[in-house]
Amino acid sequence: MRIDIALIELGVIMLTLAVLGRGAARFGLPTIPLFLVAGLFFSNGGIVPVSEAGPFIEIGASLGVIFLLFMLGLEYTPQELNQSMRTNARAGIVDALFNAAPGVAAGLILGWGGLGAAVLGGVTYISSSGIIAKLLTDLGRLGNRETPLILSILVIEDIVMAVFLPILAVLLSGGSATSGIVSGTIAVLIVFGVLRFSTHVGHIINRLAAKSSDELILITLLGLATLVAGLAEYMHISYAIGAFLLGIAISGQVAERAREMLVPLRDAFAALFFVYFGLEVDPASLVGVAVPAVLLAVVGAGTKMASGWLSAQSAGLSKKGSMRTALTLIPRGEFSIVLAGIGVASGINKDLSSMVVAYVLILAVGGSLAVKFVK
Repeated sequence: MRIDIALIELGVIMLTLAVLGRGAARFGLPTIPLFLVAGLFFSNGGIVPVSEAGPFIEIGASLGVIFLLFMLGLEYTPQELNQSMRTNARAGIVDALFNAAPGVAAGLILGWGGLGAAVLGGVTYISSSGIIAKLLTDLGRLGNRETPLILSILVIEDIVMAVFLPILAVLLSGGSATSGIVSGTIAVLIVFGVLRFSTHVGHIINRLAAKSSDELILITLLGLATLVAGLAEYMHISYAIGAFLLGIAISGQVAERAREMLVPLRDAFAALFFVYFGLEVDPASLVGVAVPAVLLAVVGAGTKMASGWLSAQSAGLSKKGSMRTALTLIPRGEFSIVLAGIGVASGINKDLSSMVVAYVLILAVGGSLAVKFVK
């Protein structure tokens, strides 16, 4: 990698994002759709492709998700999250039944076989924690009544994926499902163990960091967030949920200082996260899969809205709160792309990746815009 070219490319991308961000603020629009389109602009096959900055942007994208979910976790206590998950377990079941079905059906209709249908079912099932965290933050909805329900559904989705992903990976490689089940079970036990003992961990972190300077607190939190996220990913748990669980473990004065210090870092790296989505796409590859991707996106948006609405109504939310819940859960994102990558690497179908990327772009952009205009 040529460092000089990489720095120039990165500078051009960041300045482009700054211009787009100012334009979005002026017209009262969310930045996410504009940043996704910017990624397409700079992608291989785009108008101004970048060649050297890709590795840095990939790491920056991961850091963006980590910071987004870590700071989202700072808004809640372990007790609040545990209670919310117990209360909303039924919502998680409804979410799974409604939203895996379209992908499974599409995979079978397209002739991709049982494993291809399973991959596509996972793609349509899981919402984007990164995009939804950004929307909730930008729109000032962290304190809304529906937000704990939304977060509970996202956590339940990641727990389901902690079981589903290792099993799927083993089956796609031609191995036995037993090792995948064992790995998935261990991952779920770790999640519940973290939720159970996070209060004690949080007290230790607070004592160690309470009297430190801002510099040392920032370094400590960045180190912890990236370490925990990396360990979570190693254990086949989403690194996003690892960062989120760490965030809920930290409270008090340290949490307040962390919110102040991490906001600029979160916003800067989150921008790279959305750009990275677009960079992974050759715009020309989207043309051939446009029709099935649009159809799947329409159905996928409809099932997410239906499951979100029913869950919110069961939780006693108002019609406006139920609609906000339904629309906020629409965006798909990082996990859908990961599943597509696994499927393509296993030889399911060469069009799988392009169709999933088109599907994700439609719902990421459309869902972000829809959430913005529902008060």
